[in-house]
Amino acid sequence: MNKINIGNKEVIHFIGIGGIGMSGLAQIMKIMGFTIQGSDLNKNKNTDNCKKVGIKILAKHSKKNISKATIIVKSTAILKNNVELIQARKKKLPIYERAEMLANIVSLKKNIIVTGSHGKTTTTSLIGKILLEAKLDPTIINGGVINSIKSNAKFGKGEWTVLEADESDGSFLKLPINYSVVTNIDKEHLDYYKNYRNLEKAFIKFINKTPPIGKSIICLDNLNLKKILGEIKSKNYLTYGFDSNSNYQIINPRYSQVDSKFDLKIKIYGSKKILIKNIALNLIGKYNVLNATSAIAICLNLGIGISVIKKALIKFSGVQRRLTKVFTKNKKEFYDDYAHHPTEIASVLDGLKEVFKTRKLISIFQPHRYSRVKNLKKEFASSFYKSDLVLLCPIYAAGEKRDKSYNKNNFAKLISLYSKVQVVHIEDEVELTKYLKKNLISNEIIVGMGAGSISKWINNLKEVI
Repeated sequence: MNKINIGNKEVIHFIGIGGIGMSGLAQIMKIMGFTIQGSDLNKNKNTDNCKKVGIKILAKHSKKNISKATIIVKSTAILKNNVELIQARKKKLPIYERAEMLANIVSLKKNIIVTGSHGKTTTTSLIGKILLEAKLDPTIINGGVINSIKSNAKFGKGEWTVLEADESDGSFLKLPINYSVVTNIDKEHLDYYKNYRNLEKAFIKFINKTPPIGKSIICLDNLNLKKILGEIKSKNYLTYGFDSNSNYQIINPRYSQVDSKFDLKIKIYGSKKILIKNIALNLIGKYNVLNATSAIAICLNLGIGISVIKKALIKFSGVQRRLTKVFTKNKKEFYDDYAHHPTEIASVLDGLKEVFKTRKLISIFQPHRYSRVKNLKKEFASSFYKSDLVLLCPIYAAGEKRDKSYNKNNFAKLISLYSKVQVVHIEDEVELTKYLKKNLISNEIIVGMGAGSISKWINNLKEVI
């Protein structure tokens, strides 16, 4: 890793500061005393949070924006022909990817790195909450807004940083590690990795980076992770899950509409077996029990007492867009979730069906990126089997060019065939509102899923349903 020399006299400009990862890093650096500014095409909650800590936000991209800048930090979403990037090259300014700057900033502390295809944000938030409860005052850099701090980033004076690491472009390999959590591996971001084996190799390399005085906490329930354990050289890891071979084995899970409870059997070689009873988590769903267990494992290894951990889990108020209840009206309950991958969709629906049993479950799904749908078409089609109705919205392209080979009718038929569910086409927010007003009766559970504009649509329903 190249060391970046930065001083308080530098003016550090973030291109694409509105992204969740960019905004979090920018806020931490501002609070640390650096002079930070940034530009983005759109205003959002992330830019608002940046303004709150005193960061200057510039609308749109322009050569003038970097007139006083001495260092550039760019998002991976920024294209090579970006006007600010071109001007920075002309001025011969040092240009860094977010991951490079992040790696240098967090190298100043001890780090708990959370990665995996799914569950990173909630797991990072849970670990952060426990460390806060233990009065360790951690720095937290997350991929979602934590409800309790109303931000995705917090600068702490303690010695630990809890960091969600992005595997999508391989940048998680640049981060210094003390402890880590690997939640799972799934077929995702193959546009970057080219094939699944390259994705596996990246995770193997990440786990092998675990230092002798640290630990990697790995989910044994995930078959893809289980498969690569034989390729981990150091064996400096512990496992968790429902699997009976796990070092931290979840037993006796109980799920309700407001929380989840479980017991934990701890079996570590050379130590006496321990049984921790009645762990209560202020989240629903099997997948959240897994996330919580990884957080417990990390924090027990740090020496935090189980009473502190239990207290933190009960008090945890969640993360925005992670099975967030938006509102309830006339016995109809509306949820919002970031799920935009087949595994995430199936997990969300499974969690809701587990606690709501016989109530009708309606999925409002906005696919995210043509490439993702194309690569995982059959997996998407099979992921709605717990749903009673799917309202299929147009694809949110996220900067991709329109793929003319994508046919919405064919995709709907595929979902209907593989998930055995009725699929209704929805063309826009107006049509969604009209459909729900006309067809909802009572007692339904409605969940919006996707990484695009669907969250705004669901939240807007509060005023019209």
